[in-house]
Amino acid sequence: MIAQQNDEETPLLQRPEHPTAKTPLPWNQIWILLLLEMPELLSARTLAPFIPELVRDIGVTHGDETQVGHYAGILESSYYAAHTLTVFHWSQLSDHIGRKPVLLTALLAISISMFSFGLSKTFFALVISRVVSGAFDASDSMVKSSLMDITDATNMPKAYSYLPIPWIIAGTVGALIGGSLSRPADRFPNIFGRSELLKTYPYFLPCSISAFLIWTMWLVTYIRLKESVSTRTPLWELIKGGFFGQSYSKPRQPLSNVIVDPGEVKSKPFPLRALLTSKVLSVTASYATTGLLQMSLTSVLPVFYATPIELGGLSLDPPRIGALLAASSVVQIFQLLFFTRLNDCFGTRAIHITGVSSCIPIVILFPVANALARAFGMGTAVWLCVAVQLMLKTNLIMCFPCISLFVSAAAPNRASVGATNGITQVAAAVARIIGPASAASVFSYSLQEGHNAWSIYYFMIALVFLAVGTALSLPRDPSVWEDSQ
Repeated sequence: MIAQQNDEETPLLQRPEHPTAKTPLPWNQIWILLLLEMPELLSARTLAPFIPELVRDIGVTHGDETQVGHYAGILESSYYAAHTLTVFHWSQLSDHIGRKPVLLTALLAISISMFSFGLSKTFFALVISRVVSGAFDASDSMVKSSLMDITDATNMPKAYSYLPIPWIIAGTVGALIGGSLSRPADRFPNIFGRSELLKTYPYFLPCSISAFLIWTMWLVTYIRLKESVSTRTPLWELIKGGFFGQSYSKPRQPLSNVIVDPGEVKSKPFPLRALLTSKVLSVTASYATTGLLQMSLTSVLPVFYATPIELGGLSLDPPRIGALLAASSVVQIFQLLFFTRLNDCFGTRAIHITGVSSCIPIVILFPVANALARAFGMGTAVWLCVAVQLMLKTNLIMCFPCISLFVSAAAPNRASVGATNGITQVAAAVARIIGPASAASVFSYSLQEGHNAWSIYYFMIALVFLAVGTALSLPRDPSVWEDSQ
């Protein structure tokens, strides 16, 4: 790695005066971090195919089909509501005690919450399960912070180009698990028909399989992952020093087996106020609006697929919804193949703006697909519209590694990477609370008789323009911020 100045204000991705060869990626740790990108998406994609059916089954809508989207949105938003309140504290804590303890806590909480979700019989219990998962899950922030810890300006874009691998695997496997294994006693009576447990809890099997996979990741993390933070402070010392009320500045103990530069040991995490620079605020706003758009789209897609054609959807069942969501994950391999080259050729901001702008045709294809289904049934034209939507979603997914590169450039030093990530994660989590609940509610509103059926599409287009507007405040490339520090 490139040697860093022994200075608290050393830019995180400072470029050398003369071009140097790219630093090789530390694959003995990279593969574990890629694995740890999977749990959050795996759990969410496991639930997505059957949540509309689950909402109907528990009776919370009292048979009103137009309310399914509303309650599905509440379920999804409950995770991010809890996530918002805790992710910054987890991220800031990781700058002091290390990334690994926080990651282990997150994996354990997600696994337990998935078991709980599968055993829940009331809407309130479902919400509590998602709240527990959101409150303890800082895995995404920890993975991004760890990648920043162990990479430099020469190899960080390459490292982020591999993030679609776990997204593809988790999105595909999760959607197939949730779509094909929900209600197993009804779908596979010869295998599961005698199980009273699966008859009583028809969604326990997919949830338990997902929980077991996440528990396996916990074991891998505990055994193989090395700590990437160069120094740490005992948790009890942080509590005595008033960590949660102010910045803790007592000298920290160096670790013996870390993989960061020796010159970074003396740098200390910045307090919250010092982190709220114009750069951090710009990238935070862009992350929030992009997350709002992405989560709104993600929440509307399965509800649109499950809604009857006569009400504005496509009348698909959970297995088909799961297959479509799995296919949308596979399409992301495009990012793995081309992100680094596109980033070098066109610049990070151009890719980001292209990604959010591609949501305009995605939104337009919703009413087009429904109109074709009404006129000609579920024929080739409808499936072509769905396929184009899924392919265009790849452009939107490419926005997130772009944002991560801007976050890296905005962080004042390596010791503040976790806290800087935490700030952006809080803003994104707030947006992800608003996104599913508002989009699903507007979708339900647009289905009701006497209301404008196009309301949801106007809403989505407005989100696209909001995301583009905040992206314009970013520089063409993160190196502009790095060079100005």
